[in-house]
Amino acid sequence: MNTQKGDKLGIVAASGSYFIWGLLPLYWALLKHLPSLDILMYRIAFAFVFIAMLLLFSKQKAHYRTELKWVFTNGRVFMSIFTASILISLNWFIFIFAVSGEKVVDASLGYYINPLLNVVLATLFLKEKLSKAEVAAVASAAIGVLLLIIIGGHIPWASFGMALTFCLYGFIKRAAPLSATGGLFIETLLVVPVALCYFAFFTAYPLTSFAPLTIALLVGAGVVTAVPLLLFSYGAKRISFSLIGFLQYVAPTLMLLLGIFVFGEPFSIVQFFAFFFIWVGLVVFTSSRLLGHRQQKINAKT
Repeated sequence: MNTQKGDKLGIVAASGSYFIWGLLPLYWALLKHLPSLDILMYRIAFAFVFIAMLLLFSKQKAHYRTELKWVFTNGRVFMSIFTASILISLNWFIFIFAVSGEKVVDASLGYYINPLLNVVLATLFLKEKLSKAEVAAVASAAIGVLLLIIIGGHIPWASFGMALTFCLYGFIKRAAPLSATGGLFIETLLVVPVALCYFAFFTAYPLTSFAPLTIALLVGAGVVTAVPLLLFSYGAKRISFSLIGFLQYVAPTLMLLLGIFVFGEPFSIVQFFAFFFIWVGLVVFTSSRLLGHRQQKINAKT
């Protein structure tokens, strides 16, 4: 594959992943007649099945076996991945719950503040230093959140929950890097026993009790979970850091538009100004990171 074609496919794949993530509220809304916990358990189960089928027909079985052996023979790595699997499951649950509870705008906020929360965690735990622009970006986002809490009288629990669980998930996985497919397989493998126990002893909604369309949607939940992650993994290896930095805001922007114009959620003047401060923070933060990355490339060439 030539470089130009690879770049085009990378753009299509990465863009596709963010568009799927951004439109997922529409999918979960089709299942909101079911309890959020049931949807989560079916999502885990069918994501595991879908990834297992991909591995079964993969030409890289030896690589995935090596990853599996590495995780299950190294206690520290196992605990890291197990914790990561719990965190990503919580993230999925909060997202599903937010859509069912008509809080898609809050879900979009969670994805907007996620990059800035990553910076805070890196500063606190990895002792990374922030530039003045990045400090200003975090401060601007903090002002936006405080506006929601103090003036709006609304604590966006779903936003905080989604951002924090996903940040911690990524933070933990830094210590145990796995391929996208292998990592998702192991993560779902670790939590699928919980889903099976839930189906056996707790759920009031066995799969056989549903209409064919609901069954299809629940089975498809595994596909819509795995496919965008695989597309992102493919695309991120083939396009520039700056383009990824831009595309990451496609998903929350789509969610925000869906929340306001499709789901008809209220969007007050306080929310507008809160989001405005967060958007300003994101623009400053992204610009700072892109300039820093460009300078690193220039320095590497000289």
